Amino acid sequence: MKVLVACGGDSPERAVSLRSGKAVAEALAVAGHQVFLEDLPTCLGVVEAARDRGADLVFVALHGGWGEDGRLQAVLEAHGIPYTGSGPESCMAAMDKELTRAVFLDRGLPVPPGKVYEREDAALPDLESLMAREGGHLALKPCCCGSTVGVSLVHRPEDLREARDLALKYDDRLVAERFIPGRELTVAVFEEGGRPRALPAIEIRPHEGFYDYRNKYTSGATEYLCPAPLEEALAARVGSLAEAAHRALGCRVYSRVDFRLSEEGEPFLLEVNTAPGMTGTSLVPKAGAAVGWSFPQVTDRIVRASLEVCRGRR
Repeated sequence: MKVLVACGGDSPERAVSLRSGKAVAEALAVAGHQVFLEDLPTCLGVVEAARDRGADLVFVALHGGWGEDGRLQAVLEAHGIPYTGSGPESCMAAMDKELTRAVFLDRGLPVPPGKVYEREDAALPDLESLMAREGGHLALKPCCCGSTVGVSLVHRPEDLREARDLALKYDDRLVAERFIPGRELTVAVFEEGGRPRALPAIEIRPHEGFYDYRNKYTSGATEYLCPAPLEEALAARVGSLAEAAHRALGCRVYSRVDFRLSEEGEPFLLEVNTAPGMTGTSLVPKAGAAVGWSFPQVTDRIVRASLEVCRGRR
């Protein structure tokens, strides 16, 4: 198959996207595909590159911005070009943490208590009041960023201003959620026969601080346990919640679902990634390895399943 691997873009996650694109291109080549790796600046640039290369499919290795928020997916569909992963509506909902929270709450899925603020409404007294109500610890995040860009954990009221300003540097809305003390988990979901299947959960243990951008993409900065050391019933529950989150947002082919597991053993959904990282330290390849899939096999599954889904829409 001729596969155009689209990466780069202009979002704050550009550097990660370039690393994902390179790793995916190498893996697909090992799997026997003819691969074209392109650093592309616009949606129409992806369309033109796909046509110029005669690509059968575009592997979306773009993170954040127009590559992951549904705009690229809508443009590719309009031009009849198959691509990997979820459709425009699902990508938009997953990229926007406010929409994600609304969908999960509507479906009765557990999320940390919190509130979404517009830029003009994110006054410090309001954030301080929320912090007091939620136990004195908050996570502040831009609504529409991934890779933990712009995220802060706040444990003192005097640190709220800096955390608020950092989140609003990347978006005009922020999510302020109760920080859940406990463990960090993530679950890759792959569809088989159109039904989501959760792979074994991964526990994420940074050696210092929380799982921020540096700990995600610095080799050796974080310990990953896969499968996560969970009791059988809890592992099943986490997997079931990951599948439910994938379905709730209407995701296709594959996704990655992030959790906090409280000290009492209660899982809370954080977000769903429709174009998760595919670098040498990324989590979807680690989850695949836990069920015997090599990285080339993971990427091959994604492109073949995605092409089948796209052809089925025509």
